[in-house]
Amino acid sequence: MSADPRTIGWLARALTHEMSAVQQYLAQSVLARLWGDETLAAHLRDEAVEELGHAERLMERLILLGIAPSAGNVPPARLGRTADDLLTADRKLEADAVRLYREALAHAVRMRDSDSASLFESILGDELAHVQEIDRLMTQRNGNG
Repeated sequence: MSADPRTIGWLARALTHEMSAVQQYLAQSVLARLWGDETLAAHLRDEAVEELGHAERLMERLILLGIAPSAGNVPPARLGRTADDLLTADRKLEADAVRLYREALAHAVRMRDSDSASLFESILGDELAHVQEIDRLMTQRNGNG
């Protein structure tokens, strides 16, 4: 099976993003646990697991295309001094993911690559839900929910 090199590039960028998200959420989970905020720690750990699932799906697509998966340089996790700092960093991470998957989806549609388009669209839906969940948590933590 062959794929457009640009589609492979989008899959690789998405994989790098997902591995970065796994690292960030897991590191933040540890930090929240050290602060004694077990509820936030559990939520962040669950997010890390979900992002790992996205990475697995992207790896599967790359392997099916005959490409050995390789995440690029993963930036350091964004931490903070408060739960609000963590959520703010996570909202940026998820907003970046939404942009990435919208662009990747548009490319896959242009290339008539329905399998990659379906994968990008599915993960995009999850990332949009993550943004909404972070917004809800931020509102709730600030006493407005």
